[in-house]
Amino acid sequence: MALTDAPTVTTDQLTELQAGIATARATFDSGRTRPLAWRKAQLDGLLRVLKEGEAELSAALATDLGKPTTEGWAADIGTPASEIRHIRKHLAKWMAPRKAKLPMSAQPGKGTIVPEPLGVALIIAPWNYPVQLLIEPLAAALAAGNAAVLKPSELAPATAEVLTTLLRRHLDNEAIFIANGGVDVSTALLAEKFDHIFFTGSTSVGRVVMKAAAEHLTPVTLELGGKSPTIIDSSARIDVTAKRLVWSKFLNAGQTCVAPDYVLVTAQNRDALLDQMAEAISTFYGDDPAASPDLARIVNRRHLDRLAGYLQAPGAGTVAIGGQIDAADRFMAPTVVLDPELDTPLMTDEIFGPILPIVTVADLDEAIAFVNARPKPLALYLFAEDDAAADQVIASTSSGSVCVNHAVVQILPAELPFGGVGESGMGRYHGKSGFETFSNMKSVMQRPTKLDPPVAYPPTNAFKDRLIRKLL
Repeated sequence: MALTDAPTVTTDQLTELQAGIATARATFDSGRTRPLAWRKAQLDGLLRVLKEGEAELSAALATDLGKPTTEGWAADIGTPASEIRHIRKHLAKWMAPRKAKLPMSAQPGKGTIVPEPLGVALIIAPWNYPVQLLIEPLAAALAAGNAAVLKPSELAPATAEVLTTLLRRHLDNEAIFIANGGVDVSTALLAEKFDHIFFTGSTSVGRVVMKAAAEHLTPVTLELGGKSPTIIDSSARIDVTAKRLVWSKFLNAGQTCVAPDYVLVTAQNRDALLDQMAEAISTFYGDDPAASPDLARIVNRRHLDRLAGYLQAPGAGTVAIGGQIDAADRFMAPTVVLDPELDTPLMTDEIFGPILPIVTVADLDEAIAFVNARPKPLALYLFAEDDAAADQVIASTSSGSVCVNHAVVQILPAELPFGGVGESGMGRYHGKSGFETFSNMKSVMQRPTKLDPPVAYPPTNAFKDRLIRKLL
């Protein structure tokens, strides 16, 4: 269901939403959220949410997504905790005015860039990493001195419930408002005025969010998805490539926005890659992956049926590995499909599940042309021992990020901005980029009055004209 098709909230629900937004707005307007001490206190509160709530959050993630304990901690608890500690360490420096060098034409004078909070931010989180992808943008928003309205995903209800309790316990409840509910709540929120909207989700819903934001000229950050390609160069180490592909693709049962979505490989390396991937899947998850404690589940039956439909569509290719489904357990085995037709859903839709198509190409040039003929992806992966091949791919393609000889891990360093390009999103966050996303980087110029040269004032003459031309 699209947001615009959703049933409307009740009058009581709308009143509650508007009251929560108004309280957050009043708190921001009071100036409470601006001091460094308040910002650090909120970041400390988020760390307590993750530390003291670890057991509850892990259990909720297992309920909603069947997430293994270690995987759930690493992705949804440990990763945002590391991000928050990085933000806290550098926050005072980021908040400080930054000197700007002025040209001769602006002298005498002083230029600075002053980061200031935007106001009240709306953060709409997805279901696939329901803790990480709510907490990390929230940490950036709070670090920048904003109040925030949060919309956890209704498709991860157990996690949303635990998060709501923990956030209300550890954060400033007058600056943070949590709106739980379905698509109707998201639609109602988008009709309200915010100072920034941060949305993580599908490209189709991202368009709806952007259209709603345009009504109020609200800036947006859209963390979307798309089909992230993986190119296997002829120089790649196939054994290591296979292991890293299997790990990154089947993490969270493939329900990761930056997961490898399809693989481009030459006929020369294709069979070896398939053999090594089959071996890696067996090593990681055993001969019966359904019994493995290290594989997550599909979020719900609707998405499982969608994935099953991809495999059953005409022209879907040959299932070379996996394909087994247990609907009662929301389980789909790690699946590799060989050479699907390019107009099938496997090759036109973002898969967002444990299915990896392998497409045969003639060489690196054809792989690059294949990628460039499609919308710009959120991530692009290349496996190559040849540095020249890596340089060629990086220079010849456009994507939100590139990772060479691994996948997914490029999102971890706080110093690397994360975001998409084109249909895969707009805006960046993580570390300093997140702080700046939720800040107005205000330009300030100050000039003394002791010196007031008349050169810029009328009436003009030949001397003034020559001087102005030299100064500018």
